[in-house]
Amino acid sequence: MAYGKLTYDAPNTPSGLVSAALAHAFALFVAVSISANISGGHVNPAVTLASFIGGNISFLCAVVYWIGQLLGSVVACLLLQYVTGGTETPAFGLSSDVTVGNALVLEIVMTFGLVYTVYATAVDPKKGNIGIVAPVAIGFIVGANILVGGAYDGASMNPAVCFGPAVVSGTWKHHWVYWVGPFLGAAIAALIYDNIFISDDHESLPVTDY
Repeated sequence: MAYGKLTYDAPNTPSGLVSAALAHAFALFVAVSISANISGGHVNPAVTLASFIGGNISFLCAVVYWIGQLLGSVVACLLLQYVTGGTETPAFGLSSDVTVGNALVLEIVMTFGLVYTVYATAVDPKKGNIGIVAPVAIGFIVGANILVGGAYDGASMNPAVCFGPAVVSGTWKHHWVYWVGPFLGAAIAALIYDNIFISDDHESLPVTDY
């Protein structure tokens, strides 16, 4: 019984959601912390899109990040499948009482909260010392969103998180929801924060860098 050691094969139970939320929060905190000074600590195509929309990275850089994120997700799932003796890596899916529209709105709202947090604690040039807690805040918002939405559609907020399991399992049903929802939520958060709270204080990349 390699799958669900902590949750007894019941990831949608209260104990399962808590375990998943804590694991994601801690892992994301570490991932952002160790990569922030190298690449900005994106680890999420939606966050990368938001950074591009805000003029913080070039389009070429965004494409390179997207490729790396998707490849990393696939490799991670293959490694997980190998070390667990070939245990199935299930793809993200909707609960039986959740419609595609429900899941789409949920992903938009959750990703909006995530990207807004990223902008407020890591991107905003006025962040000051609060930037130190950016990895913690980002990890916390993801963990909180999983507790709220995990039982409905898995609470992805990250297309790369869904891409790897979909590739390894060969299951693509409703997969587009986990791209469109996070990308829309990220774009909305980036446009709102960049235009309202950063505005003229923001130094965009030169046009030649796009």
